[in-house]
Amino acid sequence: MASNPSVTPASLGYRMPAEWEPHAATWIAWPHNRSDWPGKFEAIPWIYAEIIRHLACVEPVNVLVENEAAEARARALLVRAQVLPQKAAAPGSTAANVKFFPLRTNRVWTRDYAPLFVRRKARSRGRYPAVAATAWRFNAWAKYNDWKLDANVATAIAQQLQTPVWQPTAIVNRKLRRIVLEGGSIDVNGRGTLISTEECLLSDVQQRNPGMTREQLEQAFADYLGVQKVIWLERGIAGDDTHGHVDDITRFVAPHTVITAFEPDRSDANHEPLRDNFRRLTRTTDQSGERVRVVKLPMPAPVYFEGQRLPASYANFYIANKLVLVPVFSDPNDRVALNTLATLFPGRQIVGIYCRDFIWGLGALHCMTQQQPAA
Repeated sequence: MASNPSVTPASLGYRMPAEWEPHAATWIAWPHNRSDWPGKFEAIPWIYAEIIRHLACVEPVNVLVENEAAEARARALLVRAQVLPQKAAAPGSTAANVKFFPLRTNRVWTRDYAPLFVRRKARSRGRYPAVAATAWRFNAWAKYNDWKLDANVATAIAQQLQTPVWQPTAIVNRKLRRIVLEGGSIDVNGRGTLISTEECLLSDVQQRNPGMTREQLEQAFADYLGVQKVIWLERGIAGDDTHGHVDDITRFVAPHTVITAFEPDRSDANHEPLRDNFRRLTRTTDQSGERVRVVKLPMPAPVYFEGQRLPASYANFYIANKLVLVPVFSDPNDRVALNTLATLFPGRQIVGIYCRDFIWGLGALHCMTQQQPAA
């Protein structure tokens, strides 16, 4: 673990790459917490099988499991779904891209507690390799009590990969504290610009870092992720229990292009905040002072279950090697969203994954994945 506070990732030339840059692997956690999908859990492992089927065609998929028994159950289901063969997978096959790692978790949302990887161009300065990791503190969105297993995952993965790992800190109220940050609360263009929301990182509701200022957060992003410019949006979408994660509303799809969710229905709770975010984006620039191109992405009709509005959004897509997985909801706007993303990613296959049951867990495809960049 990198222990000298003056040696930050940025000082060594590291930056957080964009999601569309080449991956070495995708990290996910096999579902096991039935309370995240009460009454619908039985469907969730099969959705995971479909996700793994597509991802394993384009890159390795590293699956966290509770123990050997959990791995055996996951393997058996993947065999039934014909994602894995009954016999050992041949080297180089799609099935060989699926690997299991025994590491206990509370929940499956690896986007928020797995490492945020950083990369640099040249391998130099002794022991620091091309890819390293940052392990931010995780406290379950400052809302839930069961997070202690998840909080250990980032460092454990970095140790598994034998890569340097930084635990970002800041002086807050005269005390050195680890900084709380979830991967779903930020998005980057890989060139030095980061997007987040004030609702998530600066609000006193579900407050991640009490006493920490906007300027201190921006400095932490600069030191640990190589960020030069932060674009602050205001609010996220209705039903989001994270209180404003940006990966449900606005995503970079190219160095100077963002796609942002938009709701034209004035009676919908999402209309005003998404309109405000759109206006902010149209007036902003990136790290080079260049205007950001803004593309609108529709929202599905509101999704409810047991009287609760769920955070259904097409913006929670995941960009893999040669592939984009997109949540769909049996909604007329599914086609519009898929076509919009196909235009923005002409070199990638666009695949819709049915998420109307999955979103009952209050997360979707981006929430349950974390990319490991290729060296």
